[in-house]
Amino acid sequence: MQHTIRRLALLAFACAGLSACTNRPQSLYQWQNYQADVDSYFRSDKLSPEEQTRQMEEGLQKIKANGATPPPGYNAHLGLLYGQQGRPDLFVQQIEAEKLQFPESEKFMDFLLRNFKK
Repeated sequence: MQHTIRRLALLAFACAGLSACTNRPQSLYQWQNYQADVDSYFRSDKLSPEEQTRQMEEGLQKIKANGATPPPGYNAHLGLLYGQQGRPDLFVQQIEAEKLQFPESEKFMDFLLRNFKK
């Protein structure tokens, strides 16, 4: 009898431990395909800036629809893609969004803004 109680207690403990593992905390940011997009950007087989912009815009819409936050660099990378396409208004908008979301990036974002306008 005592052996059976120990087994049941051990089983209950194992079940409790396993159920705790399934409740992982949610990520602070929602990444979508951002990591693959940046990887593709730096490879020789990269997508065109227009295609990558389209993918990142779709990802940003999904992130916002889920009420989540894009990761650091997402808006800045999207802004740089807009800049490559000769869309300075959208470049500035995305760089400003990056500064607003991540104040610690302000000096670098200001550097990008100054050098883009030249």
